[in-house]
Amino acid sequence: MNPGRFQVRFGEPLTPGRELARAAVTSGPGIAWVSLFLLLPLLGILAISFTTRGDYGQVEWTFTLENFRRFLGFGPFGFEPLYPVIVLRSLAMAAGTTALCVAAALPLTFFIAGLPRRPRQLALMGVVIPFWTNLLVRTYAWQIVFSATGWAARAAAMLGLIPAGEALHPGAFAVFVGLTCDYLPFLALPLYASVEKIDWSLAEAASDLGAGGWQVFRHALLPQIAPGLTAGAVLVFVAATGQFVIPDLLGGSKSVLLGNAIQQQFGFSRDWPFGSAIACLAMVLVMAGLWVFARVGGGEPGRETP
Repeated sequence: MNPGRFQVRFGEPLTPGRELARAAVTSGPGIAWVSLFLLLPLLGILAISFTTRGDYGQVEWTFTLENFRRFLGFGPFGFEPLYPVIVLRSLAMAAGTTALCVAAALPLTFFIAGLPRRPRQLALMGVVIPFWTNLLVRTYAWQIVFSATGWAARAAAMLGLIPAGEALHPGAFAVFVGLTCDYLPFLALPLYASVEKIDWSLAEAASDLGAGGWQVFRHALLPQIAPGLTAGAVLVFVAATGQFVIPDLLGGSKSVLLGNAIQQQFGFSRDWPFGSAIACLAMVLVMAGLWVFARVGGGEPGRETP
């Protein structure tokens, strides 16, 4: 028996054939599931994005780049920046939602981490409880709150922020509130996992050396919570970029985002090729943003990204 043919894996000598068979048994079902229900549909959407729409909404397998040109604003009547504006609006909404979630999650997670064990568990349950209700139900509840007869609109009218009898939706404010409340747990939970592990002796040392409150947070605490903060921010940004239910119900025609544009093409317009092109370009934009984020700010704390 040739010892060179064996490699030790997990304390057991395996030939390349046995190692491949073991990998197929352990990882094969997961790879097959992802390939069948994720990669193949994505490839189908990519193929449809190069086709044309028939007169009755059917897909005609005549390949063209016109769907991508239309998305970039180059239509038959000249340049129309409708969809580039939608892209910028979606990115701005996602960035604003992420910033609001960060601003809300930081004090919330530090407060929860400072509670005794039993109240801390109840507080974490309170963060997760919104997930027990369907997103659509929560969004309709916000419609009631922001209606002209809801307490939020009446309070805003009393403060002179809006005219009396006017609702707080549809509009960007309602969309931001809905997105922030629905995606706050996505940032609070990963951030809490980092806050819970903070070495407070570093903060005490920085304070003893004369650092102020902001300096202590920036140099002693922020590097420790950066992994959880980064993971939560990415989750919120990606999810908010593709959201369409909340902008549709709370924003109406005033806040059309990428998700709404895709939904309209696959639903009312029945323009599957153009909808597929929007979906593909949206994925490219999100992946490009994540790549830039990983290159610029995704390194480990205390280490420079190569």
